[in-house]
Amino acid sequence: MATDGRGGIDAGLVRRLVKAQFPQWAELPVEPVKVDGWDNRTYRLGSTMTVRLPSAAAYAGAVGKENEWIPRLAPYLPVPVPEVLGNGVPGEGYEFHWSVRRWLDGETSSLERISDLTAFAGAVGEFLLALQACDATGGPVPGGHNFHRGGPPAYYDSETRAALVALEGRVEVEAAAEVWEAALASSFDGPPVWFHGDIASGNLLVRDGALSAVIDFGTSGVGDPACDLVIAWTMFSGSSREAFRRTVAADSGTWARARGWALWKALIVLADGRDEEINRLVIDEVLADHQLSL
Repeated sequence: MATDGRGGIDAGLVRRLVKAQFPQWAELPVEPVKVDGWDNRTYRLGSTMTVRLPSAAAYAGAVGKENEWIPRLAPYLPVPVPEVLGNGVPGEGYEFHWSVRRWLDGETSSLERISDLTAFAGAVGEFLLALQACDATGGPVPGGHNFHRGGPPAYYDSETRAALVALEGRVEVEAAAEVWEAALASSFDGPPVWFHGDIASGNLLVRDGALSAVIDFGTSGVGDPACDLVIAWTMFSGSSREAFRRTVAADSGTWARARGWALWKALIVLADGRDEEINRLVIDEVLADHQLSL
């Protein structure tokens, strides 16, 4: 749930920024959204817009990227994505660029809100295929702006191995290391394609039980799309996972790298002592899926 004031950003600051830079909207009410992300703080602006502000310097570089590329990608995608209505600049004591966007109808996806998870998995896969088909010329390559998503998972090799050491006795370390080695052994040799970088339940909106929008392109770029397949283990299982893989037509190497991305994140978060139940489940699902592939 959103908490007003986190990261030094609150509704009062948003009102001051809007009044100073977009006076035409100065009288509209400002309220925190019900479900907020970590990288950015988001506020409702009236009934038809949102204000999105990076919560720290590490996330600020994504603003210009999103504002430049989302309008180019949007016409080719099967569901709505954020529409930028205004580009904000530092001011009122806030040091980063920020944006005003059109409000997208829908609720944050969850298993309870999805009417048919297998159909939903197929719809997410279709979105990714459409995104990958967009012209990647000049698009942002993997780097610090997106925490190296779209590049080889080997970037996080030392971090992953440190987590395995820390989790000795708590997870199946040998099996997890085997999954990680399989991810490192595979390489992406195709032409770079667009990827979202954070396809997760919190960035997928649903309406009437079906996918209605995709948000938060802060970690997007052009490169290896394997990082976009992590949702296969964080949200899907059984027939829905099969439908997702069938739709995205992922080969064994891409699937292995995707397992690596899912394992890396679950291991480091678990080693940090957070969200134990969720991340243990993800690790178990990844390890079981790897065994099925042998």
